[in-house]
Amino acid sequence: MKSLPIQIKLTDNRKEKPNPETLIFGRNFTDHMFVADYDEGKGWHSHRIVPYAPVSLDPASIVFHYGQTVFEGLKAYKSPNGTVRLFRPEENMKRMNLSLDRLCMPRIDEDLALNALTQLIQIEKDWIPTVEGTSLYIRPFVIANEAFLGVSPAKKYQFYIILSPVGSYYKEGIHPVKILVENEFVRAVKGGTGGAKTAGNYAAGLKAQEVADQKGYAQVLWLDGVEKKYVEEVGSMNIFFKINGEVVTPAINGSILEGITRKSILHLLRHWNIPVAERQISMDEIRDAYDNGTLEEVFGTGTAAVISPVGELNWDGYKMVVNHNETGPLARQLFNTLTNIQTGNEEDPFGWILQLNNELAKLA
Repeated sequence: MKSLPIQIKLTDNRKEKPNPETLIFGRNFTDHMFVADYDEGKGWHSHRIVPYAPVSLDPASIVFHYGQTVFEGLKAYKSPNGTVRLFRPEENMKRMNLSLDRLCMPRIDEDLALNALTQLIQIEKDWIPTVEGTSLYIRPFVIANEAFLGVSPAKKYQFYIILSPVGSYYKEGIHPVKILVENEFVRAVKGGTGGAKTAGNYAAGLKAQEVADQKGYAQVLWLDGVEKKYVEEVGSMNIFFKINGEVVTPAINGSILEGITRKSILHLLRHWNIPVAERQISMDEIRDAYDNGTLEEVFGTGTAAVISPVGELNWDGYKMVVNHNETGPLARQLFNTLTNIQTGNEEDPFGWILQLNNELAKLA
């Protein structure tokens, strides 16, 4: 890992840490954050770790008006022996650069960004909760902060990393959630920004999510934006269907985010010799499988939720109760295996874990 000189300023006012038993996802933040600046012609500079604080931006900053921003999400865990562990962080840095390219924003040095992240986590490692189901959520993001009211790529940016101790993303935890299939609104199409992790994609989904909330559903399942018949992804997760022994998930097509948890689940399934297909799948096919009794399990995958079983799909008023609204054996096996690898309760045979050791700790 490349070394990165970082100016470090520690806070004099440490926050009281929240009760790990009652953590709400994304509501609490640690004492410090990482910041770097970018200027055209100079590149990324002024790397620093500073006390967590509000950000001051010019009202004309391009991020506010033209949406040049991307972000990532990953987690840190503590093993039973207290070692800090990151799950496939290099994949997040690679994906962040793909998003930056799509939004005409400057790429980050993936290795240096990972080094900055490890230094920040070493400073904040006491914030990593150890209660089952908890972790330290990591949010790297880049914003355009040039003050200019013109539709063109900015020439100034800032790169941040903030940290948040979290519990389960869904209040249901590993228990099944209810999903509403969206028939009216469109979030992304091939050729758009659906494959990038950018704020506009999520803003585009808020209206549909509001409707789902009012109807008592946890999330929205998006269909393709052209024919509105093929499954794409859930608002915060990729989606998998187990049909007659085979696991099917929509293929990456330019409008679906390529999830790192998705990639890991596919790897596990193939490692276990479970039949897997990445292909186009329609709601008609899912309904037919449900009607003939071959729709065995449905589950979502993502960094925040890890594995989220789906107990009900509502497609235009037709309710499909999956596996008696109970967590299926495959979803539970995947959840247990992946979380055990992440937390160090199970061997990592795939080299997915970056373990922070004493040598890295000295960098901070």
